[in-house]
Amino acid sequence: MEAHKVVSRDEWLAARKALLAKEKEHTRARDALSAERRALPWVKIEKVYVFDGPNGRETLEDLFAGRSQLIVKHFMLGPDWEEGCVGCSFQTDHFDGALPHLEHHDVTLVAVSRAPLAKIEAFRKRMGWGVKWVSSYGSDFNFDFHVSFTEEDAARGRVYYNYEEQPFVSDELSGESVFFRDANGNVFHTYSAYARGTESLINTYNFLDLTPKGRNETGPRHNLTDWVRHHDRYDDGGRVDHTGRYVAPERIEPCCEPAVERREEKTA
Repeated sequence: MEAHKVVSRDEWLAARKALLAKEKEHTRARDALSAERRALPWVKIEKVYVFDGPNGRETLEDLFAGRSQLIVKHFMLGPDWEEGCVGCSFQTDHFDGALPHLEHHDVTLVAVSRAPLAKIEAFRKRMGWGVKWVSSYGSDFNFDFHVSFTEEDAARGRVYYNYEEQPFVSDELSGESVFFRDANGNVFHTYSAYARGTESLINTYNFLDLTPKGRNETGPRHNLTDWVRHHDRYDDGGRVDHTGRYVAPERIEPCCEPAVERREEKTA
């Protein structure tokens, strides 16, 4: 970190008040943008989506759990993935504390992945999360909301994601979608966001943005894959690949100790 300018308290206060004016402007702009988001037109959901969850088979309407608003976390955990995406896990680490407040303010939060429920439940328990998480395996849900992609997409090398054509990077990508259920049980899609459009839900970033080093994502990708890991893996080394999956460090065998002897020692 480069040496920083050091000034008197009065000079600091003048600079801080100048920045405060910009922060207040940003806050007002954010409030206005949120109002525009709420004013977006809606799309009625006509297709029946069925999910496999801890309470059995449930429709999209069932996921509201009696409330009128539903936020779906599109969590990257495909049918053949062994564990969840590191970035999705980072975000989901922030959910449980919000759940009682959301639920008492007419909002249900649910995670959805294409992996089978048993794989979802195993990873959810490993992470210690309480948020409800259901499987959309066998459903069009993930594909219709442009967070899962087919073998044909991979062969074509292009996908529709974040409202534009992009290069294929993974069979699963992340996002959030919001739905409203009216008194007659009609369900409407009101909003979806993807990529950095969802990072405001990661409160760790809000803390880091207050600090001198900020997010300190210095490479190689200059995003969370530079440093974030599953919260039970920070001491394990390894890396995160471009698909968001954790890659364990390669194990180097000692040159002078035969591998067969080591295996015998471990089983002795």
